[in-house]
Amino acid sequence: MTLTELRYIVALAQDGNFSRAAERCSVSQPTLSVAIARLEDELGVQLFERGKGFVSPSAVGIRVVEQAQRTLEEAEQVRQIAMWGRNQLQGPLRLGVIHTIGPYLLPLLIQSLRRLAPEMPLAIEENMTASLAEMLRDNEIDVAILALPFEMPGVVTRAVYDEAFKVIVPRGHAWERKQVILPEEVAGDEVLLLKAGNCFRDQVLGACPQVSSPETGIRLGHSIGTIRCMVASGLGVSVLPDSALQYPYSNDLISVIPFAPPAPSRRVALAWRAGFVRPRAIDALLAAVRQLESSAYRLLD
Repeated sequence: MTLTELRYIVALAQDGNFSRAAERCSVSQPTLSVAIARLEDELGVQLFERGKGFVSPSAVGIRVVEQAQRTLEEAEQVRQIAMWGRNQLQGPLRLGVIHTIGPYLLPLLIQSLRRLAPEMPLAIEENMTASLAEMLRDNEIDVAILALPFEMPGVVTRAVYDEAFKVIVPRGHAWERKQVILPEEVAGDEVLLLKAGNCFRDQVLGACPQVSSPETGIRLGHSIGTIRCMVASGLGVSVLPDSALQYPYSNDLISVIPFAPPAPSRRVALAWRAGFVRPRAIDALLAAVRQLESSAYRLLD
């Protein structure tokens, strides 16, 4: 049984005439007739009732033709998928991104990528670094945007930008008039951090060692947006990435204080499987990131 033979029986069932079916399939009538007869012999059933000027699917033939039609449609889907594979910039790209980057990077990135690869929409998964690593390993996403360091066997990383950390305090706070602040000054029981398991929390603790001292009381937030609101409400101070403090996330109820040079920062990278079959899609995503226009990102070559 071949797809060609299935195509012949579908054509004959639709046209009800050997000559017209053969013409539709671009073959001679004898070729089509012999192929259908050979298929009937192979299946051991008569698919068509034939008479003088008359041909019609038998009862079992109707069911076989219906299945043949579905099979041909599925085969066409296989061809379409293969065609998408030839055009690496066509079809969705499954992108994972960590929570502390996604809300601030994606609005700009989506616009940039749409200009470079309009037929490659992003299917976005926002999650923790550990979960994205598992999804990358299991081929549930194609590429991830996360903060370094990140190492995983069989995964390639490419650093794309650095982002500075800044201190935020509520209006009227004693630090509000500071031009710059030192990392060791960020201490005390009013420091707000993300909950454990978030890589940005770990980066802040690494940058501001006094925060992690045993006697320090630390209050926790579920997201950067929550922490920003907690600071605006006068519940404490915090350290956030610069992108979370740009318009439209800036807030008149908080003051932003840069760190004294060299300011703590994070390095953001793309990560993808070494054998990923759409390298041009990765190139387009890299190019889209490098076209971002925001003072929060120091783009890397």
